[in-house]
Amino acid sequence: MKNYHFFAMISRMKYINRWSLMRNSHSENLSEHSMEAAVVAHALVLLHNRRFGGNLNAERAALLGLYHDAPESLTGDMPTPVKYHSEKLRQAYKSVEDNACLTLINMLPGDLKVDYEPFFFPAPEDAELWKYVKAADKICALTKCIDEKKAGNSEFEKAEGSVREAITAMQMPEADCFLNEFLPGYSLTLDEIKG
Repeated sequence: MKNYHFFAMISRMKYINRWSLMRNSHSENLSEHSMEAAVVAHALVLLHNRRFGGNLNAERAALLGLYHDAPESLTGDMPTPVKYHSEKLRQAYKSVEDNACLTLINMLPGDLKVDYEPFFFPAPEDAELWKYVKAADKICALTKCIDEKKAGNSEFEKAEGSVREAITAMQMPEADCFLNEFLPGYSLTLDEIKG
């Protein structure tokens, strides 16, 4: 019987730290980030469905969120200023990321590949959900900035402003709801959260 290493590779996400160009008071790994992004993507789709007449699969959005950075288990986390420095660099990184996705897919038995491919090579039927995953990804970057500032780390002040602008530019009412109703809690202490 052949052995497959997909899940062993995915489990290594916990060793990949994010925000590598910045001084962190608390390091954040890909596993932590992916779980938070999945939770927020789920919430954004629920807001879409309940408040804006949508009919999207919130559970599917959560699943896409769980896997959205999985290729970085092979590539590492490329800092945003580097990744988007130029179109040439962006295209080169996209090629590296696509190769990582293919490598991960090929770590699965043939009968499961079809089930996992949409997490790495977006299927047309998931296009709308990926917008919510991208928004969740940005919101989680914002909450990281808030956590760092709360810990007295001014290193994240400019990042917080640029991430807020990026979320606003998405023009998603669901993201606005999340920021208005849930984001203030991220600035509170544990005692204040518990009420």
